[in-house]
Amino acid sequence: MTDAENFLWQRLRYKQLNGHRFRRQHPIEGYIADFVCVEQKVVIELDGGQHQEQAAYDNQRTVVLQAHGWRVLRFWNNDVLSNIEGVMSEIADELELLP
Repeated sequence: MTDAENFLWQRLRYKQLNGHRFRRQHPIEGYIADFVCVEQKVVIELDGGQHQEQAAYDNQRTVVLQAHGWRVLRFWNNDVLSNIEGVMSEIADELELLP
């Protein structure tokens, strides 16, 4: 796990975010998602510098996941490391929009 993934995982695990259960490195539709909340069908992906080189792959992956009913949130590693409260707030807001 990257530093950013580890940092975010410390905030997501054990139902710390409004009681939502997250899994890490979870397989979905032939892909491995960084983090998922299965009950709400939310995928959280963290992108570092290497993701700029694989933008087409990431876009296709997002299309496939969305076609199967998943909502995909993407954050840059730098945002997680420098603004964790903002990232957590955005994730919480997205989860509250869902039934």
